[in-house]
Amino acid sequence: MSQRAVFEGLIVDEKDRSVATEYVGAEATYVVDDDGFMRHIASEYVDRQVLNFLKEQILQNKDILADQATKMLGQEDIFSRAVIENQLEDVDKQMDMLLNTGLPTSNREYLGMMGFKVRIDVHGDILEIVQPVASDED
Repeated sequence: MSQRAVFEGLIVDEKDRSVATEYVGAEATYVVDDDGFMRHIASEYVDRQVLNFLKEQILQNKDILADQATKMLGQEDIFSRAVIENQLEDVDKQMDMLLNTGLPTSNREYLGMMGFKVRIDVHGDILEIVQPVASDED
């Protein structure tokens, strides 16, 4: 199965210019303009860096996420919490699925509207991940 560009439309270059997505055969690539030379970087290389960063964020905040998820579901019992924590531990499987399916367009658009973006260099290495932040009122 071919890989999808998970963060299509959310990747920018060092000069904050949007990075295009193109396929080379079945492989999705991000295309970075390097002073007129169009570098095709395997999207999986960039996407895995972002997904690993997000995974670390999830695992560092697992308890808070499990608490909030059980409250949102109205299932604040020990069994529901255990199921949610198990899902959070299996985040690797879910990220592998994302590499194959990509994020739905509506999710990418929402992330973009919230200010999420990933700045990469001409080699596809992440320079910065800009995430939406909650205000003090939230």
